[in-house]
Amino acid sequence: MQNNFQRRDRGEKRESNQMVFGIRAVIEAIDSGKEIESLFVQRGLSGSLLLELKALMKERNIGYQQVPIEKLNRITRKNHQGVIAVISPITYHNIEDILPEIFEKGETPLLLMLDGVTDVRNMGAIARTAECAGVHAIIVPKKGSAEINPDAIKTSAGALYKIPVCRQDSLGKTGKFLIESGVQLVVSTEKTKDSVYDVDYTVPSCIIMGAEDVGVSDDLIRISDKLAKIPMFGEIGSLNVSVSAAVVIYEAIRQRKVKSNA
Repeated sequence: MQNNFQRRDRGEKRESNQMVFGIRAVIEAIDSGKEIESLFVQRGLSGSLLLELKALMKERNIGYQQVPIEKLNRITRKNHQGVIAVISPITYHNIEDILPEIFEKGETPLLLMLDGVTDVRNMGAIARTAECAGVHAIIVPKKGSAEINPDAIKTSAGALYKIPVCRQDSLGKTGKFLIESGVQLVVSTEKTKDSVYDVDYTVPSCIIMGAEDVGVSDDLIRISDKLAKIPMFGEIGSLNVSVSAAVVIYEAIRQRKVKSNA
């Protein structure tokens, strides 16, 4: 298998998410280029400064949650002025920037897309496996994805500091971009008779894993090149998503190693 795409330096490795309290402080954090992991705004809050914050969030495409003041007070006892932002411990990337660099290095892209994986420990475990296997990048949606927090970092054994995580506005649009760029989409799903062992992963590939309860969205299934399932022989009939991801990723690694040794 070819050498891994060289990951970028993440800079200082924080062990916990940094919180910013107050409208003006959050505005300054966004203006300074901080990665916002999540943002909470008190329900019913108003004022000119809040309008300035909302305009900035719209400009930077930053989502937020409107919550009751009780939730904010549970997060902190500090004077939060109705606004709390959680700064991400990692720097997010765009797959549109990462993918060309992989091709320019003469490598065959192996990407992992997580659709609706919201459990932080699953996220961490998947990232650890992906980094160990040399996956070039993990793709997640801006909404409906696990928060990158201390639990995720710890479970990943630091892998989330090393492997690029691409947070995209729309996984559907991202999938179409990958297809147009020559990357096949392989969805891990039970909605097929084809096995994960029948797919050719030696070509540029993006493996797509979904949430354990609902799986991969129909929008991604419709545009995918391959549907593949992990064979089950016991009575339980399902695997944890982090285990499923490991099975598919290492089948891809096995095939690429066999090809490189041929």
